[in-house]
Amino acid sequence: MTAGEEMHALVERLYPLCRSITGDGVRRTLEIVSEYLPLETFEVPTGTEVFDWTVPQEWNIRDAYIADASGRRVVDFRESNLHVVGYSTPVDARMTLEQLRPHLHTLPEQPSLVPYRTSYYSPSWGFCLAQEALDRLPDGEYDVRIDSTVDDGQLTYAEHVVPGQVTDEVIVSCHTCHPSLANDNLAGIAVAAFLARELKNPWYTYRFLFMPGTIGAITWLSRNAERIDKVKHGLVLACAGDSGQLTYKKSRRGDAEIDRVLQYVLRGRTHEVVEFSPYGYDERQFCSPGFNLGVGSLSRTPYARYPEYHTSGDNPAFVLPEAMEDTLAVCRDAFAVLDRNRRYLNLSPYGEPQLGKRGLYDSLGGRSDAKQAQLAMLWVLNLADGEHSLLDVAERSGLPFDSVAGAAHALHRAELIKE
Repeated sequence: MTAGEEMHALVERLYPLCRSITGDGVRRTLEIVSEYLPLETFEVPTGTEVFDWTVPQEWNIRDAYIADASGRRVVDFRESNLHVVGYSTPVDARMTLEQLRPHLHTLPEQPSLVPYRTSYYSPSWGFCLAQEALDRLPDGEYDVRIDSTVDDGQLTYAEHVVPGQVTDEVIVSCHTCHPSLANDNLAGIAVAAFLARELKNPWYTYRFLFMPGTIGAITWLSRNAERIDKVKHGLVLACAGDSGQLTYKKSRRGDAEIDRVLQYVLRGRTHEVVEFSPYGYDERQFCSPGFNLGVGSLSRTPYARYPEYHTSGDNPAFVLPEAMEDTLAVCRDAFAVLDRNRRYLNLSPYGEPQLGKRGLYDSLGGRSDAKQAQLAMLWVLNLADGEHSLLDVAERSGLPFDSVAGAAHALHRAELIKE
């Protein structure tokens, strides 16, 4: 089974769970992810102040339906958790269709799809259904039931840390708050989990964050504000599995190292780079002016730009194993560059040092890329002035980053350059 197929299997397994910004669906999601990599789970009590926000009450739901006079469920939570507006308060009533209509949400322009709706911070209730299903409902009375609770509880998030050679951190964030939305939510979780499993003895310490959108990131930032200076780079993963081209959204800084690395890695691929805006996923929290972290966002088709977005059309069939594998490959390549991107100082800067007497030319003998490797050494030596990074060298020379990094390693070992 390929990595893409394994990630898709994880998406299919997580898909039926009813997630929200709090609750047992989030906990169960994290339990399943923890079968793939160890997680440390955190619970933050309702009422905890996190900057300008307060951790909300916890929502859980067991069942919900609208039943006609015969008892047949015409809208059934058991068929799809999208049928209930997230955070709906409990309901047990009989009402006419006209009384019920203000609580029904459809997509008239996409009549076969069920929309995704929430009501996190203003108590209410509702159902979502396809417009064509609503059109089939006859007038009459219906039994309406939402068996839910909104009580004091916890907000749940989890971390997985891959220790590095230094304590400076790269954060990778994905959101766990959406119910059955395969691309918007679950593909990012799957890519993050498999990326974390691949990292072995990296330079940076990598912290993977699995948490609800907005309130989760704000909570994490609040609880980690004193050590936030450890975070040097970051990436938010979302919409990671559809068939569209890759899209990178820059950090608020616009010229952060992660911005340059992603743009470099995406060269040669069909892709789009977009400027930062304070709307989207949790890059807007990490990039808020009080933190202004170098955190960008990687997706395929961005939020709200594909018809299936926030609808029942965003199901496992919409997510492609090969697309997730491609997203994973870009993340892998980007972090390989980020991990090795250093600045060096030439220890023999007066004229070109003699490479032959140090065995550096001999080490290239027989290599098919000997000329490229030799050129990479000369470029590294020339730009090893303490100001230019290896990424600068690769961009200016047009040489592959791997060749430049390999040359730097050889020159460092020969004591011709130092970090």
